Amino acid sequence: MSGGDFVRRDRAWHPPAFTPQYKTSVLRSPRRALLSLEQSVGEKTGPVFTPDRLDPLDNDLLANFQTGGSPIGERIILHGRVLDEFARPVPNTLIEIWQANAAGRYRHVNDGYLAPLDPHFGGCGRALTDGEGRYHFRTVKPGPYPWRNNGSDWRAAHIHVSVFGEAFAQRLVTQLYFEGDPLIPLCPIVNTIPDPLAIDLLIARLDMGEMVPFDCLAYRFDVVLRGRRSTWFENRPEGN
Repeated sequence: MSGGDFVRRDRAWHPPAFTPQYKTSVLRSPRRALLSLEQSVGEKTGPVFTPDRLDPLDNDLLANFQTGGSPIGERIILHGRVLDEFARPVPNTLIEIWQANAAGRYRHVNDGYLAPLDPHFGGCGRALTDGEGRYHFRTVKPGPYPWRNNGSDWRAAHIHVSVFGEAFAQRLVTQLYFEGDPLIPLCPIVNTIPDPLAIDLLIARLDMGEMVPFDCLAYRFDVVLRGRRSTWFENRPEGN
């Protein structure tokens, strides 16, 4: 991490907080200037994740919620690597995912979509990256679903992804989409992102080299962290 020039964070890379076409942002966006708060000890120390904290089925959404059957839907493998921006692997990083089922419904008390719940699918999993920064999940491809934005907009099929650093304050959360989905350019949430390149980096690519014959297709989604371009912390000159 040492020896590189400091490069300021490009705030325009992320969506603006106030984006009227995404109607929820109207109430969620701040009305006053943001404040910088001192991080607490709890935010800067942990959690620490080790392989013994995970169950062998945590990364297998086809099996980790079974009650006597298999989930309904298109079986897929989701895999990739967590890298810094110089393509160096980031090992022992906790990745969590959560998603709707193949019909587009979440296993959540507040999800009122009329599509059925799948009794054999929980919709969440977690994995630790290996020494080369690699991770993988087995799951079903989520379905799109309607939401009450602009009457009835539709969300493109997506999976939520959380990546933990060395502390809670370093947690990153994003969403991945699937190559070829015609709903991606129609989604108001996707369209809050100002740079088309940033949208392209959120799309998982079909990877026929990793598909399992007569079982499932595979999609690759790499997570790239900032490396030397990381924001400089005065109390952590070694980087973050």
